[in-house]
Amino acid sequence: MIELAISILWLVGVVWLAIYAVKIFAPIPARIEQLIWVIVLILCLIAALTLLAGGGGNIHFPAR
Repeated sequence: MIELAISILWLVGVVWLAIYAVKIFAPIPARIEQLIWVIVLILCLIAALTLLAGGGGNIHFPAR
């Protein structure tokens, strides 16, 4: 369970950093930013529901 929470926090952090970096160089319309956050929310909900349904729910980084 904690692995899923950590993975979701990493996802949110990376998306926030990417949006922040893009905003430095070019303005992003508010609707596009909202769309990005909706997609992130949907991915988080899918991961949480998979975990609740008995699926693995673990998101691992690719092995070397």
